[in-house]
Amino acid sequence: MGKQFRIGVDIGGTNIKIALVDDKGKIVYSNTTPTRAEMGYEYTINNIKQAIKDLMQETKADKTNIEAIGFGFPGQIDYKQGIVRILPNIPGWIDVPVKKIIEDEFHIPTFLDNDVRCAALGELNYGAGKGCQNLVCITVGTGIGSGIILNGKIVRGASNAAGEIGHIKMTMGEGPLCGCGDYGCFEAYASGPNIVAMAKEYLKGGKSAKFRELANEELSPYIVAQAALQGDVVAKQIYAKIGEIIGLGLTSVINLLNPEKIIIGGGVADAGDILIQPIRDVIAKRAMPIQREAVEIVPAQLANTAGVIGASLLVES
Repeated sequence: MGKQFRIGVDIGGTNIKIALVDDKGKIVYSNTTPTRAEMGYEYTINNIKQAIKDLMQETKADKTNIEAIGFGFPGQIDYKQGIVRILPNIPGWIDVPVKKIIEDEFHIPTFLDNDVRCAALGELNYGAGKGCQNLVCITVGTGIGSGIILNGKIVRGASNAAGEIGHIKMTMGEGPLCGCGDYGCFEAYASGPNIVAMAKEYLKGGKSAKFRELANEELSPYIVAQAALQGDVVAKQIYAKIGEIIGLGLTSVINLLNPEKIIIGGGVADAGDILIQPIRDVIAKRAMPIQREAVEIVPAQLANTAGVIGASLLVES
């Protein structure tokens, strides 16, 4: 039979997705388990081990037909050593030797990388990037992350930390304070929290907007997007402004890397054309002509499965 399956695991702040992926990139079985970050990394790792055991039991798969296990983590990963260095939004994960822990348990080769790099691999092989050699996959959510593919290969950098697109500097030093501790970063201007801040600023003036009706509880980028899709003028303007800023940040990336595609995913990007059109408009005006003509700005195709599918592909990357 040969080893025709791989396991992909996508670690998020709230949930962990796990999937059995076949050699055509199709998910044949998937499940989720809560991360429970507050319980510490050992608890989470035990949850992951149990989820892998459950998957193998449910699908009757074992190490004779599983080629590899791959993990995507939201943070800095030492790909070569298989160690989680740090996860900014999941406390307690410092220098955790995940590769060793999982290989000792299952005796299946295990690989780990940053979650957005995994998403880029998924989109390159089975999604919006099929047939490309040079692409940048960005996710716009709480922050802005990227996975970069050049000449068909994933770019990891000297210390496996390449792709921090959210920390491109947009000013000389003024501008909003970013979670990284510096001022004027791309993601401090254009991520989910900024959409919410702009919406709150508008409501502070006592004015009414569609998103006030929609927001029974906490305002979120999703609620502002829904208001925009229902024709709310202010919500549309907020997304147009965020799109312009993202377009400006991506113009620098396009001029530098000359990709064929920029693939845009993540929670904020679910807004679709109300975000992507302003991004395209700014790039059309501001990118250098040769690079501009080569690039297409497209939404991600694999949605929330890109991470697990990409993680399952780390064995070949």
